[in-house]
Amino acid sequence: MSYQLIIGDKLYSSWSLRGALALELAGVPYEETLIKLNQPDTRQRILAFSATGKVPLLKTEHGVIADSLAIAEYLNERHPDAQLWPADVAARAQARSACAQMHSGFLALRSAMPFDLSRDQALDSAPLEVQIDIDRIVALWSECRLVAKESGGFLFGKASLADAFFAPVAVRLRTYRVEVPAEAAAYIETIYQWPAFQAWQRAGLAEREG
Repeated sequence: MSYQLIIGDKLYSSWSLRGALALELAGVPYEETLIKLNQPDTRQRILAFSATGKVPLLKTEHGVIADSLAIAEYLNERHPDAQLWPADVAARAQARSACAQMHSGFLALRSAMPFDLSRDQALDSAPLEVQIDIDRIVALWSECRLVAKESGGFLFGKASLADAFFAPVAVRLRTYRVEVPAEAAAYIETIYQWPAFQAWQRAGLAEREG
């Protein structure tokens, strides 16, 4: 079994980060192919792998899997021993719900606060709809912690796919210097201390320096 993950710039591609973290959680080896975004040949290079024209993409023995959520579920199905979702039924349901909300929502936050690992500056002012998204995210994290059955600093105690999906949000809140309650701040720090994320962060910052 071999995997090839096609991603965009680590400095800027939040969805690519989700796919990479899912693979790291699965604990399986994979080859990484990085396609620089916003280049004249970007779309053509991505289309060589998939007609979606988007990253991330996971090339597998069963074909190319597009979309980070589909990648996550595929890896969960193929590697059940990795326990990518929480073991408890209620916690697992909440984890899936949280990821689905992240996957399809929070558009105001995404638009106003583009993902950039190198940023360290607050917005001049946060539009109301952005603050609404931030408040909902903080509340959602608390909802996850309430049903967690395991101890630890991640949303459900130990690292899961939920953390892979919310890691880019944690980055946005820190790099835009958003003030959040202590519990949320502690979770953001947990993400920043996660070795899998730290490896991605180092590589992303090296892209800027290169």
